[in-house]
Amino acid sequence: MNDTNYQITYQAGIIDALNKGLGDLPQPLAPDQAGQVKWNLLKEELSLPAAVLYEEKLAHNLDWMQKFVGEYGVKLAPHGKTTMAPKLFARQLATGAWGITLATAHQTLAGYAHGVRRVIMANQLVGKQNMAIISQLLQDPDFEFFCLVDSADLVDQLGRFYAARKQTLNVLLELGPAGGRTGVRNEQQQAAVLEAIKRWPDSIALAGVEVYEGVLKEEADIRAFLQRAVQCIKDLAQQGQLSKRLAHGPAVLTGAGSAWYDVVAEEFAQADIGQPLDVVLRPGCYLTHDVGIYRAAQAQIQVRNPVAHQMRSQLQPALQLWAYVQSIPEADKAIVALGKRDAAFDAGLPLPVLRFRPEQDQTPLASPAHWEITGMMDQHAYLKIQAGDDIRVGDMIAFDISHPCLTFDKWRHLPVLDNSFNVIDVVQTYF
Repeated sequence: MNDTNYQITYQAGIIDALNKGLGDLPQPLAPDQAGQVKWNLLKEELSLPAAVLYEEKLAHNLDWMQKFVGEYGVKLAPHGKTTMAPKLFARQLATGAWGITLATAHQTLAGYAHGVRRVIMANQLVGKQNMAIISQLLQDPDFEFFCLVDSADLVDQLGRFYAARKQTLNVLLELGPAGGRTGVRNEQQQAAVLEAIKRWPDSIALAGVEVYEGVLKEEADIRAFLQRAVQCIKDLAQQGQLSKRLAHGPAVLTGAGSAWYDVVAEEFAQADIGQPLDVVLRPGCYLTHDVGIYRAAQAQIQVRNPVAHQMRSQLQPALQLWAYVQSIPEADKAIVALGKRDAAFDAGLPLPVLRFRPEQDQTPLASPAHWEITGMMDQHAYLKIQAGDDIRVGDMIAFDISHPCLTFDKWRHLPVLDNSFNVIDVVQTYF
């Protein structure tokens, strides 16, 4: 068979097989080399559907959040579970992040393998294999790790495990509101946890206090919960319970998901425990933002928070999904090659915002306001249109999303685009 010039693009376009015979296997192209081949989304040089990131908006969001925490004198440990993308972790750390927050031992291992050396695991460390993963990482003296505890049983399990290995584990006392998720609910539970920590003076080090305020919905309740955390760490400091931590670094007071980080900053920045303290915020979704639940949350932050208001700019949605129209079976319905395997749908369906007709349009146009995704299957989306709309099979449509966490985890490679829709990088995920 004659040699044929062809290109295979897998997901975000990471396999280059240009100028190879059909009998030859395609040769892998390292994601770091993606910018060299100068693929362009609008020239149909990527296989769709594809999730893409926009460089200018990413850079804006990185800068915005770092300036925000700087105004409060607090630190940032973005929640990496949102993206599980080491290239993005590296950018967050390079712009000033104190560390990275992760949710599981395996996520922590992935972060460590890609250079992350300070992790808050905002979760309980349960089970021997999970403990063993962290034990292995703790052999590196440059690796700093914190996990959560909310029961005496867990403290004893951790104490026995790490005592046998002659290692010390940093733990944060997790507080929880009634009806919430994990976390001690009252003074009796808290006292039991603290008493258990005392049983393991060589293997368990109490490093501070942690909360997740996102389980609460009302600002007054959230502020009261945060004030409880501030009082708790003050009490621990006065009682000398954080003394072991102080031999290695400041105590830690941490909270903040992506919806109430401003309130956490306001309440925690006031904490004075009479000894060194790192106040650490953990929002994750700010990096790519969205047009759904987090845009609504950010709009409230812009109104209620003076620092955010004075910054006179907002977080920008930096993640979109592009897909083809593949069928128009009815006058008021088009089928788009995008589905639940590609986009989050738990907090709202994707929103069509741009359209582009290859080989005709010069630049993407705004989608008609009445276009709407009404439902999705695994690989198909139902797009409500109107009879007579200018839409054809093969048209490309860009969708904004709500909830980046459950979109990122559906993709292993995401192209990063410049303002001309050229691929300048590829971000890999490690879920």
